[in-house]
Amino acid sequence: MIKPGTTIASIKRSIEDCYSKPVSVRLNLGRNKFVSFDATLSGIYPSIFTVEPADKNFLGKTTYSYAEILCGKVFITLKGAS
Repeated sequence: MIKPGTTIASIKRSIEDCYSKPVSVRLNLGRNKFVSFDATLSGIYPSIFTVEPADKNFLGKTTYSYAEILCGKVFITLKGAS
């Protein structure tokens, strides 16, 4: 569900603030299935951003669009933040 008042531009700014910092990534796979992993934001581009999982054996997708955050498919939380 999209939060009112949230825009792609505000999401980009918050992602840029987390650049090269450790984050926790939570993916909504649908039907109440979630995958969580620790990672570092490794690249920021105009329409996507990339994360590098801390676990080298993680086989999940590591490139996400800002729209996936807006729609609630991806949740990024700065590690150490409440």
